[in-house]
Amino acid sequence: MASKLNVEISVDVLEPQELTPEEQKAMQLAQEAANDAYAPYSNFLVGAALLLEDGTLFKGSNQENAAYPSGLCAERTALFALSANHPNAKIKLLAVTARRRQEQQFLPAMPCGACRQVMAEYEYKQHEPIPVLLQAANGKFYRFHSVADLLPFQFTPDNL
Repeated sequence: MASKLNVEISVDVLEPQELTPEEQKAMQLAQEAANDAYAPYSNFLVGAALLLEDGTLFKGSNQENAAYPSGLCAERTALFALSANHPNAKIKLLAVTARRRQEQQFLPAMPCGACRQVMAEYEYKQHEPIPVLLQAANGKFYRFHSVADLLPFQFTPDNL
């Protein structure tokens, strides 16, 4: 007889005033990064910001290409650039937001599967959770306490 495994996650749903000052700064940088995105094909601008353990902020935006598979999402742009320039930096928070080019309002932003897997790799690498702050609907935010909450069944080096 088959058994069942229930997976439960916890996510904080926050009003803007409930964000910590650090979270506010990270989300503001993610919004600025979205405004700088190179997205001439989709016109969907995504920004990501990394808050490092030392307080430094690092950003990334989606980068499209006429050969669509050659583009890269904001989350991976930020993570790969950080790792290339600061390979031992510890990430304290990852913030993500998005908007349509023709609109000023920021939209719910959920990382794609590839981004979630890369985020999981960096969480594994630093041996501690990376909280994730995502833009939600109606001006609210989702705070996940770990990348594992976004990808509960991860592929890690332990699977190799």
